[in-house]
Amino acid sequence: MVNDLDAARAKAVAEEIGGQAVAGDASSVVDEARDALGGTVDVWCANAGVGRDGGEPGEPLREEDWALSWDVNVMAHVRAAHALLPEWLERGSGRFVSTVSAAGLLTMIGTAPYSVTKHGAYAFAEWLSLTYRHRGVKVHAICPQGVRTDMLDASGSAGDLVLKPTAIEPEDVADALFDGIEQDRFLILPHPEVAEYYRARAADPERWLGGMNRVQRQWETTR
Repeated sequence: MVNDLDAARAKAVAEEIGGQAVAGDASSVVDEARDALGGTVDVWCANAGVGRDGGEPGEPLREEDWALSWDVNVMAHVRAAHALLPEWLERGSGRFVSTVSAAGLLTMIGTAPYSVTKHGAYAFAEWLSLTYRHRGVKVHAICPQGVRTDMLDASGSAGDLVLKPTAIEPEDVADALFDGIEQDRFLILPHPEVAEYYRARAADPERWLGGMNRVQRQWETTR
């Protein structure tokens, strides 16, 4: 089942892969997808996401950007899980794939709403996993850095500096996900170096923050 706000794009992808399309808000299509699939959803990929810069401190607060980021990047996952869990818990199986971002483990310069809400998405996936794994519900949090998509193209000079040099194709992310599912891993890192960054952040927060601030200052001199 392929979902997108753009019905034509969802239909085109569905036809390409031999699937079906359901257009609309990702957090409200669970019932329609379940019906189209014959009454059962086995795997849910919470892949919808938005990137907003939200304005810097000292600038006018754009609350609509924060609200949209919370709604799509976090609450869409929460709503989908609420719709899916009763069936999964009753039958003792189900798989929830949360597309987070390396920003959810680390952070991303220039975009507070994206960084903060991706942390929230990761925390919710973590909570789902520790709460329901003994009842047959599998959860995966996939956290890539840059991926060559429209969202990366729209990320501006911060994305050009931090993400584009090591960006990978969407197919690479899919391959990493399938490997992670086969190995039953919660945390899936299409960019393996993110594991080192994550360890460094946990081991020495002051040093890590200093390093990220150097990246911030580099960005400020180039934009």
